[in-house]
Amino acid sequence: MTFAPGDLLVILPELLVITAACVVLGLDPITPVSKKDGLVWLTLGTLAICMGVTASQMSAPATAFGGIVIVDAYACFWKLLLYFVTGLTVLLSFSYLKEERLYFGEYYGFVLLALSGMMVMVSAADLLTIYLGTELMSLSLYVMAGLKRSAPRSLEASAKYFVLGAFSSGILLYGISLLYGATGSTRLPAIAAAIGGRSVDDPLLLFATILLAVGFGFKLAVVPFHMWTPDVYQGAPTSVTAFMAVASKAASFGAFLRVFVEGLGGLRANWTDIFLLLCVGTLVLGNIVALVQTNIKRMLAYSSIAHAGYALIGVVAAGMAGGSVAGTNGIASVMLYIVLYAFMTFGAFSIVAMLRKGGLEGEEIEDFTGLAKRHPIAALLMLVFMVSLAGIPPTAGFIGKFYVFMSAVEAGLTWLAVLALVFAAISAYYYLRIVMVMYMREPGELTAVSPRLVASPALSIVLACAVAGVVLFGIYPNPIVSLATHAVLTLK
Repeated sequence: MTFAPGDLLVILPELLVITAACVVLGLDPITPVSKKDGLVWLTLGTLAICMGVTASQMSAPATAFGGIVIVDAYACFWKLLLYFVTGLTVLLSFSYLKEERLYFGEYYGFVLLALSGMMVMVSAADLLTIYLGTELMSLSLYVMAGLKRSAPRSLEASAKYFVLGAFSSGILLYGISLLYGATGSTRLPAIAAAIGGRSVDDPLLLFATILLAVGFGFKLAVVPFHMWTPDVYQGAPTSVTAFMAVASKAASFGAFLRVFVEGLGGLRANWTDIFLLLCVGTLVLGNIVALVQTNIKRMLAYSSIAHAGYALIGVVAAGMAGGSVAGTNGIASVMLYIVLYAFMTFGAFSIVAMLRKGGLEGEEIEDFTGLAKRHPIAALLMLVFMVSLAGIPPTAGFIGKFYVFMSAVEAGLTWLAVLALVFAAISAYYYLRIVMVMYMREPGELTAVSPRLVASPALSIVLACAVAGVVLFGIYPNPIVSLATHAVLTLK
């Protein structure tokens, strides 16, 4: 690895985020509770500056540290999404943490540390660098999941996430070591060149590919590596759950696509079949198990698993089509799907975070009984998010599914598109069940304590951004489609 002073300018957003995280962690112990709001504005200001810097880098690709870090349109696409989601997380947490009486200023420091790990993941062109970014993200999320130290369920979520996460990290690292042994490098361009001179049936390469698929499968929460998802989503604070469900998944897909398209593109014949099996299994289990859930956070957890299956359709289509236009469309459809998924999922979790029952969160589906009569605006917003998650037009969820289904048809996988369409129809049942509970039952019919909503200006901004994305991109998705297609073209 070589180093030049100019390399620091290439990674300026990462440096700003890490510096801000250290400042927040340093100021927290000496800042009175009444003044901790300043840490929020420091975090949001840093994100705004980074967004401007990254936008300026999109048209000027650059590498740093001898090529192990690359800042191209692809990396900038994911970074901009991550900044936006992190900003929404901070705004959602602003009132949520106060309502939960969690006066932990270091929370925002861990949010920024997790973001910095995600940024490293999507910008890395070296497997070890991706691994370091993954660990930085994961370690921060382990702590955040256990933020409610007085709640056994939160501590259980943190412990389960840590144990299973450590296990998956070991598998990922083992796969990286085998790939290094087979190709002599951990850099993606060198790996791609070495694979070109070896047989695709090489058992060492095949085993390394399987291990990498398992390691990334845990981060993506695809079946059968999804075991942690329902318990962690339910036990973690809702703001943390939303962050994990959207930002963590986006960063994992960003790194995952770069590794398998750039580094392991020569092994498409091997990994396409692997991801086809994972895709079908994820669609089946995610949608079927979600049908019987009574806790809305667990239902959204299985929904998140199912949506990872829909996104994998684009990956499989890209593998089948190779470097053709259909292959490019397949990868772009995944990127588009994750962006649109971010809006509707974050919006749904924001409504959940607002609902209180006594002094606790109202997490049961029955807690939404009669919400349309008690809080009509909140019920209308939840209706929009549920309809979008079900993929009903004219919402963003329909556009996302349309593009991944279209990529499957272009790649000759019409049967997979039909199968996914069937499970999309099944998913409408558990999404629209929420709508039925809100609109077709009288308030207090099934609950002795009437749930209430805790709103704030910050939460209003979050919901406004979420519903605007769901509606506007459902009607006019061209800006995101064009941006995703342009970003894919920078992948080699």
